[in-house]
Formats: sequence, structure tokens, C-alpha cells
Amino acid sequence: MHDLVVVGAGPYGLSIAAHAAAAGLDVRVLGRPMASWRDHMPAGMFLKSEPWASSLSDPAGADTLAAYCAGRGLRAAHGEPLPIDTFTRYGLWFADRLPLPVEERTVTAVRPWADGFRVETGDGRPPLPAHNVALAAGVLPFVSLPGALAGLPAGLAGHSSDHRDLARFAGQDVTVIGAGQAALETAALLAEAGARPTVVARADAVCWNTPPQPLRRGPAAALRAPHSGLGTGWSNWAWAQLPWAVRRLPAGTRARVAATALGPAGAWWLRERLEGVVPVRLGRRLLRAEALPGGGVGLDVAMRDGSGREVIRTGYVIAATGFVPDLRRLRLLDPALREQLRTVRGTRAPALSACFESSWPGLFFAGLLTAPVFGPAMRFVHGVTFTADRLTRGVRHRLGAASPRLPGQGAGRGADRAGRTRAAG
Repeated sequence: MHDLVVVGAGPYGLSIAAHAAAAGLDVRVLGRPMASWRDHMPAGMFLKSEPWASSLSDPAGADTLAAYCAGRGLRAAHGEPLPIDTFTRYGLWFADRLPLPVEERTVTAVRPWADGFRVETGDGRPPLPAHNVALAAGVLPFVSLPGALAGLPAGLAGHSSDHRDLARFAGQDVTVIGAGQAALETAALLAEAGARPTVVARADAVCWNTPPQPLRRGPAAALRAPHSGLGTGWSNWAWAQLPWAVRRLPAGTRARVAATALGPAGAWWLRERLEGVVPVRLGRRLLRAEALPGGGVGLDVAMRDGSGREVIRTGYVIAATGFVPDLRRLRLLDPALREQLRTVRGTRAPALSACFESSWPGLFFAGLLTAPVFGPAMRFVHGVTFTADRLTRGVRHRLGAASPRLPGQGAGRGADRAGRTRAAG
């Protein structure tokens, strides 16, 4: 049996594979490298996070985004947006530099088997046996689509992750639902592709991030608003630097932080491409949507201020309404196993140990599903280093290797034994 099978080959899966291989584990990694970035993000998008906070993780810290760009004459500078296509190519370069191949195979099922798991794929080859499995499935299984749009034909509505090429909407009226970065940038790209977009959102105002402060600042400015991989300010610093401490918060607090921290906002560099270019209709709640007899969609919306309702007619609807961590949507996981997993109170996300292990021994999670445990850093590439290091330690412990102390645990033999017990869940 393999020590570890990693399911998923995005930033989290690739980083876990790098750390596990460096630790001497027998690892297999399955999935299409950088699939959501390559196949599900509109061409022309930019990375919202700073390049220095967007590297995948290898134990040596050598295969960074900056190193990739420097070797190709590209800029990865603070305060300068980086094209998503550049980041995607960086991820593929990172995958090629792993000491093991990334197997582009679709995992169809993960089931309990013997003292571990059986990982089944859709290519007809024999299942892979594994002592441990790390599920790094990305965000696509957790697409959040407004219920009002569920009954529309596929040709009239879709999620923002469904559209790689927005040029197909040239000359059409398109309504974009949402007020976050995905909605605002999708609308701007639609306008630049010759479409006629309109943004419709429940929010009463569009929030815009401010331009980042210089990396080199005086001590007083740095103390007032420290930099972090999730932005400036002490709260962002805490979410970015202390995921292990977030896990120790009460479950309800963690769930609230994961759902509300770093809420919908547009990047500062996008503002001039949207304001005055794309109509934005705020304070509107979508009630119902129906296909119109002559073609297109009618959106029945209510004003949040109670002033009434209106019908918005459009040719197509793009819901840029994000992703919701929900174990029930992870269809590849054996249903009986999935139903037995403990969850974080008030959510449908798995409860996890300090090393990302679920209540089912040997089953680990990474990425969005772990945000209600470790906080909002797990929604961003920035969370890969913490995840890959901790998860690899958890796998080593599960295989019988000694587990180092975790932050906050006391010294001494007794404390170390207790720490290992907690880390194992």
C-alpha cells in the first residue's frame, strides 16, 4: 500500500505532494494540474493576492512564484497585478519539478479498504491502495448557485467558474450576480469583450480594496498595519499567520470568521475598468428567474429597502456567487464514510485535528473545506505552506513516525505524548 495518495493537483495538492515526497513517503498524486485555473477562470483575469503571498510550497522554499518569473524575465512585484495565466504556468512548472509524476487521472471514488483506503479512477485501471488519503479537491465541487437559477436551462445561466471564454457573449446582454472580485472582474472582462453586462447584487455598496502600502515602511506604520499574506492590518495578519490558533477558537466563532472575514470586495486596480463602464444595480435580492418566451431570462428582484420589486430582462445570467464548503458535495467520497465524519458545529465542513486529519483515521483534507477549522487563509494560495507541512507531519505520525510538538504544547515527555494524541485526532 502507498503511504499517501493525494487527490487533486491544484496549489494545495501539489504542495502536499512536494512536502510528502521530501519526507521520504511513498506518494501518488492524481488530478489535472492546476485544473480550475486552466479551465475555469476567464482569460484575462489577474491574481488578486500579492505575488509574494501566492507561491506554492516546497520544503526548501526554492520553487517560488518569484523564482519562476525571474527565470523568464517576468515581473512579480508588490502592488502590480499578475495575470492568472502567468500564475497557472507557474503551477505547471512547479508540478514538473516535483520528484514524482502528477498522474492526470480522474478520481471517481475513495472507499475504506483493509487498514486504509482504495482510490478508484475513471480510466479502468486497478484501484490504488493507500494507508492515507489527502483530499485536496479545490473549489469546483462546492460551487454556490442561487436557488432561483436552478430551474433555468443550461444555455441561459451558469456559474462564473463555467466560463473560460467570455468572447462568446459579444453583443449580448449579460447580468452578473454578485459584488465580489469574481463578479466585478467578470463584468469588466465582458464589457471589454463587447458584451453589455450589468452587475446586480444584494449589497448596498461595492467595497473596494485600497492600494497596498509599500513593503518597506517605518516602524510606526508597520506596527499600525502589518503586512500579511492576506492583506494589511492586525486581523488579516492573525488569519494569515496563526491558523493553528484559529483552530482553538470556539466552533461558532470559527465558522463565523470563515464565512465573513475578507468578505466580497473588488481589487483596487479593477475600479477604473468598472465604474462608469458597467451599470451596477445594488440593494436587490433575487427572488425568481424564468425563461422568457421570446428568449432570454426574466429576473424577479426585490429591493432590500422594501420599496418594491422589478423584473430585469437579460440574455444570460452569470452567478459569481462563490463556493460553500459542504462535505455532501464531495461525491467521490464513499457515502457511508462521509456520513460518519464529524463536522464543525454549524457547518457541513469536517472537524479536523491539528494536522488536518478527519475523525476517520488516515483521511486528511486540504483547501476550502478546512476554512471553518483553520480560518480564511485556507481559502487562498497563501494557506498551502501551513497545510502541506502540518498535513505531512500528520501522515508521518499516522504511519508511526515521531510527531514534533505543535505550537502551544508544553515540553517534556508527558506533554509530547499528549500532543501526539491530539494531533492524531
